[in-house]
Amino acid sequence: MKRLLGYLKKHPVITILAPLFKMLEATFELFVPLVVAQMIDVGIAGNNGAYLWKMGGLLILLGIIGFSFSLTAQYFAAKSAISAGMAMRSDLFAHINTLSYQEIDAIGTSTLINRMTGDVNQVQNGVNMFLRLFLRSPFVVLGAMVMAFTVDVKAARPFAVTIPALLIVVFIILLASMPLYKAVQKQLDRVLLSTRENLLGIRVVRAFGRQKEEMEHFRQETDQLYGKQIFVGKISALLNPLTYVIINLGIIAVLYFGGIQVNEGSLTQGQVIALINYMSQILTELIKLANLIILLSRSLASLGRVNALFDVQTSIPKEGEVFAPDPGVNCAGANCAAVEFEHVSFSYAGSKSAALKDLSFQAMPGETIGIIGGTGSGKSTLASLIPRFYECSAGTIRLFGQDIRSFAPASIRKHIGIVPQKAAVFSGSLRENMQWGKKDASDTEIYQALTIAQAREFVDAKKEGLDLMIQQQGSNLSGGQKQRLTIARALVGAPSILILDDSASALDFATDARLRKAIRENTGNTTVFIISQRVSAVKNADRILVMDDGRIAGCGTHRELLDSNEIYQEICASQLSGKEAGANV
Repeated sequence: MKRLLGYLKKHPVITILAPLFKMLEATFELFVPLVVAQMIDVGIAGNNGAYLWKMGGLLILLGIIGFSFSLTAQYFAAKSAISAGMAMRSDLFAHINTLSYQEIDAIGTSTLINRMTGDVNQVQNGVNMFLRLFLRSPFVVLGAMVMAFTVDVKAARPFAVTIPALLIVVFIILLASMPLYKAVQKQLDRVLLSTRENLLGIRVVRAFGRQKEEMEHFRQETDQLYGKQIFVGKISALLNPLTYVIINLGIIAVLYFGGIQVNEGSLTQGQVIALINYMSQILTELIKLANLIILLSRSLASLGRVNALFDVQTSIPKEGEVFAPDPGVNCAGANCAAVEFEHVSFSYAGSKSAALKDLSFQAMPGETIGIIGGTGSGKSTLASLIPRFYECSAGTIRLFGQDIRSFAPASIRKHIGIVPQKAAVFSGSLRENMQWGKKDASDTEIYQALTIAQAREFVDAKKEGLDLMIQQQGSNLSGGQKQRLTIARALVGAPSILILDDSASALDFATDARLRKAIRENTGNTTVFIISQRVSAVKNADRILVMDDGRIAGCGTHRELLDSNEIYQEICASQLSGKEAGANV
C-alpha cells in the first residue's frame, strides 16, 4: 500500500480533487429528500402551485450541480488512476529487467506477464473506483443517517440498527473473499502458463499429434479457474440480497413507526417520505460500496502480487565499476587473460547438484576457445557466467585481470557479443535489429558484419537492403537466416569477447565453415568462445575445453585431445571418419 500511495502522491492535486468533488456531489444529494418533503408538506398539502414550481426548479438545479461535480470527480479519478497505473507498470517492467536469470527462472515468464498486465490493471481499476466511491458512499450513508435524525429522532431509530448490521455483513464477506481472490489470480497464472507453452510450442504439439491431450490439460486448468471464480463469486453475490433484505426491513420499520407518529400528528407525511428517501439512499450507496469492496478485494490481492514482485531483489547488483576492456588499464602485465575462471562452481536455484564444478581455465585476448561436450554437460551455463547473467556460487571469474563482481553488469555486456542458442530477432527493419549491437552503427558497419556472418547474400537477394522488414519472431526468415543475423548483430559492436553458443546449428557445413573462417580472419584481438556439439565447429580453435558433467574433462588442441582424451575421442568417433578425425583442418 505504501508503494501505491507513493505513485498517487506524484499527482496530489487530482488525487485529492476526485473524492472532494464526489463529496460535494453527495452533499447536494442529501438535500434532495428535504426539498421533496417540503414539496409534499407545503406545496401539495397547501395546493400551492407556485411553491411546487419553485421547489421543482431547485431540484433540477441540485441535479445539474451534482452531475457536473460527478463528471469532474470521475475525470480526476480516472486521470489519477491511469497515471498511477502507467507509472507502476513502467517501474515494474524496469524492475523485471534488473533481475538476473536466476530470479526470472524461479518466477516464470507467464507470471511476470500476468502481474505486469492483469494485476496492474486490477490495481488501476481499484484506485479509480476507490477515489470515486470509497469516501462518497460512507459520507452519504452517515450523512443520510444524520439528516434522518434531524428530521425526527424517534422515527429515525431504525437507522441506528440498520447501518451497523449492513457494515457487519459487508466486512464479513470482504474478509472471506480476499484470500479466495488471491487463489483465483494464482490459478490464472497457471492458465497463462499453459497458454504460453502451447502457443510457443504449437509446431511441436501438432508434430506429435498431441492436440487432444493439450486441449484436455488446458480444459482442466480452466475448469479449476472456473470453479474458484464461481465459488468466490457466490460468496460475493451474497452482498446484494443481504443488503436489500436489511434495508427493506429498515424501510418497513420506518413506515411502521412513522405511520404511528403521522396518526398521532407528531410527524408529517413529507417527513416520512424524506426518511424513506434517506433509507433508499443508504441502500443505493451500500450496494455501490459492496460492489466496490468486491473490486477492492481483487485489487488488493493483485497489489500484493505486484508488491511481492517488487520485493524480489536481484542476486546480481547493478551497481559497480565501469568495465574498460583494455589490458593496459585492467591488467598488470601483457599476458593478462581476457577471461579467467578460478575454481568456479555454480548451482541453479532449487537444484540438488551443481551444474558446474571447480572450473579453472584462461582465455587470452585474440584467442579462440572451443567448448564441446554432451547435452547437459554445462557448456551454455559456463557461457552465461561470463556476461554475469548468473552469479557463480563459488570461485572467481576475472575479465582482463579484475574480478567480474567489481563491474556493473550493464557495462560488462556492452563489450561482450552474445549469440544465444535460440536465435531471437525482433519485428522491425533489419537496420533496427542490427543496431541492437551498436546504437549508432553505420550502414557500412552493418554490411561488414552481415558479410562476416555470411548473411549478405540472402539480404541482397531480398532486394530491400537494410530496410528489409522482419516480422514478429522472424517468421519471414528461415532458421539459418535468423542465426546468421544474430551473429551479425553481435559482430556489429566489435566486442572484446564474442560468445557463440551453438549459434550455427541450423547452418549447413559449408556455410558454417565459411562463417568460422570469416570470424577468425576479421575478429582481430577479440576473444572468441565457440560452443558447439560439432567437432568440425571447434577443431580449429586455439584450445578446446571438453565438458563432462559440469567439469572440464580435457583442455588442448584438437590433435592433443584426439591423442589423449577419451571423451573427445568418443565424440570424434561418433561424428567423423578416421581420416577426418586425424586431419588438422
